[in-house]
Amino acid sequence: MNILLVGSGGREHALAWKIKQSLHADNLFIAPGNAGTAQLGTNISLDIRNPELIKTFVTNNHIDMIVVGPEAPLAEGLKDNLKEILHNIHFIGPSAEGAQLESSKSFAKGFMQRNHIPTAAHLDVTIETIKKGYDFIDSMHPPYVLKADGLAAGKGVIITESKAQAYTTLDEMLKGKFGRASEKVVIEEFLQGIELSVFVLTDGKNYVILPEAKDYKRIYDNDKGPNTGGMGNISPVPFATKEFMTKVESQIIAPTIKGIHKEGIDYKGFIFFGLMNVQGNPYVIEYNVRLGDPEAQTILPLIENDIVEMFTAVSEEKVDTIQIRHSGQHAATVVLASRGYPERYEKGKIIKNLDSVTDSMVFHAGTKYDENGNIVTNGGRVLAITSLGNTMEEALEKSYQSAEIIDFEGKTYRKDIGRDLLKLVSDE
Repeated sequence: MNILLVGSGGREHALAWKIKQSLHADNLFIAPGNAGTAQLGTNISLDIRNPELIKTFVTNNHIDMIVVGPEAPLAEGLKDNLKEILHNIHFIGPSAEGAQLESSKSFAKGFMQRNHIPTAAHLDVTIETIKKGYDFIDSMHPPYVLKADGLAAGKGVIITESKAQAYTTLDEMLKGKFGRASEKVVIEEFLQGIELSVFVLTDGKNYVILPEAKDYKRIYDNDKGPNTGGMGNISPVPFATKEFMTKVESQIIAPTIKGIHKEGIDYKGFIFFGLMNVQGNPYVIEYNVRLGDPEAQTILPLIENDIVEMFTAVSEEKVDTIQIRHSGQHAATVVLASRGYPERYEKGKIIKNLDSVTDSMVFHAGTKYDENGNIVTNGGRVLAITSLGNTMEEALEKSYQSAEIIDFEGKTYRKDIGRDLLKLVSDE
């Protein structure tokens, strides 16, 4: 099978790594890929937001399966725009309508309301209704949560304890702080609890639940500093007990898939549920229409199934035939970022000692080859170090040891991934 993987980040390197292990993967192309994916397949310099170029490549290279990693091409309708050539091609990712679960917070909230899925109270605000936004803030208790309605590279959520700052933030967002993404802002009730990332693979009618993960978004230890795309995570999650996950499935996952089917939404791919555990009850913070990054790097090594067989079952609407085989191990991922991320950062720093890492998997995110053949930094998040262990502590120790080995100028990473959960883990 000839497979085209769309994207260039750590998630895509992890997907490429998993696809490469399949008995059904003959030729793997990654568009545009990074220095890590180049070691697993053929990187293709394609504008992934230009469906005509992708259509030509798919036709000329006899592609049998397209797997879309990032959300932006999906939100822009890549599947819809390729429809005329997809008759005999497996496509993993939703239509533009399905992608609105991530690309529009307002759409997602409406979907949850229609399908009785627990989530925070909210109000949609535009520049014309900003006064109603101020009134809604007045009616709430701090902290205040403001979300850009559209895609903002994982940075469109601002939480503030100050009512005055909430007013100012609302004004700045509606006047272009996140460009078109914040032409509409969703003000939300703050949910007090602990976050959890849950993933399913669905064919639009059936679903299978994948390993969960606990993500760490803030740039600094102890959850300080601005939000990032994610600085690390662990799986399994100690508080994701059988009892809690039963609630997640019955109250959130099943109604979501039922709603997708009932509303006739074309959806074949991943759904990433960003959840909050509030005193033992799950609430949806957000939907994402793809695997997370770096969650993909954490959960994919735990899955023993052939992922191409899983994707084929999705395309053929046979997800109910999949039984996930979990390795039974723990996984821990630590992200190495460029100094200055998530704000301004430098690129082009030579990365050293990659070949010296033996106890961990190194997934590339923001990397490329320079003109001299060196692997250099090419993004805010540069690498994700993932390790497996018989305990969470063992997996974390391996990842941190590997993080010390790898070196590049300005290397930045959190030192406390998973530390808040160690006290929840019983002796193993």
